[in-house]
Amino acid sequence: MRKIRIAQIGLNQHSHGRMIFETLTKFPEIFDIAGFALVEDERETCAAQLHIFKGYPELSLQEILDDPTIEAVTVETDEIHLCKYAKMAAEHGKHIHMEKPGGATLAEFEALVDALKRAGKVFSVGYMYRYNPLIRELIDRVKRGELGDIYSVETDMSRMDGQVLRSWLGTLPGGMMFYLGCHLIDLVVQILGFPQHVVPLSRASGQDGIDSLDMGLCVMEYPHAVATVKTTDVEMGGFKRRKLVVAGSKGTVELCPLENCAPEDRTIISTVRTEYTVRDFHEPGKVSEVGGFGRYEEMMQTFAACVQGERENPYTYDYELQLFRTVLQCCGL
Repeated sequence: MRKIRIAQIGLNQHSHGRMIFETLTKFPEIFDIAGFALVEDERETCAAQLHIFKGYPELSLQEILDDPTIEAVTVETDEIHLCKYAKMAAEHGKHIHMEKPGGATLAEFEALVDALKRAGKVFSVGYMYRYNPLIRELIDRVKRGELGDIYSVETDMSRMDGQVLRSWLGTLPGGMMFYLGCHLIDLVVQILGFPQHVVPLSRASGQDGIDSLDMGLCVMEYPHAVATVKTTDVEMGGFKRRKLVVAGSKGTVELCPLENCAPEDRTIISTVRTEYTVRDFHEPGKVSEVGGFGRYEEMMQTFAACVQGERENPYTYDYELQLFRTVLQCCGL
């Protein structure tokens, strides 16, 4: 495999930009890192993270866009600016890996997808659960019919943060549902498809006098199933209760917590699975754990394989566009 010459555009305070760049550096046999560009106010807001770029040249945005040898970019600026820079990159013929879920408006995302379709370039969006092996296995089992007819999907992805992040949520359309709920919506759609109807129920906790939507909740309705998506930023112990529960006529599988992070490296993950395959609810579930996988490693390896033409992108332009529309609906927009 020839190396992919790649650059990073932007960095973010509260998402995965640092981890994505660090993952690129883990694979020097795949990625030839040309450098990075800071495009908003990241020199100030992300000052504590800039050490990750040590040893790599800082470039201007225009230098990255105009360099034909740079065939791919990771776009990792703040969420509300993502589509602007990703669209520029697409119009300059770059393959794109972008932070989730997209820009501030549907019109921006539609324009980005149109530019990508015209350019025929790979589009990868950083939904972090897509490459979790137990989640992938569960979705595959659902598609094979092993759990029977699915009638319920429950999801939860909560945490507890201070005033800075919770105030920042007010800059996002839909607050916490947009910020983290998008990960769960992606999983529900992969399991049940796009919903017939969405009931958004997000609220502001009002803690510390902050009025951003730091409690996200929505119901996704289907002809014979219901899914719930819950994500809050004021929940003590919320990280340990992150879960995906899929219930069908032949059994129920619960993944909880969705992630146990290794203390020395929070990108190294394990997941706990409990499985119920009998109707008698008094029977204990079968518990197992799979661990030691990197959250972003297969994500970026898959992106590289798509760029190299060795693999078809598992997520199409139209899927990403309809998913973004659904995320906005779940946010009440």
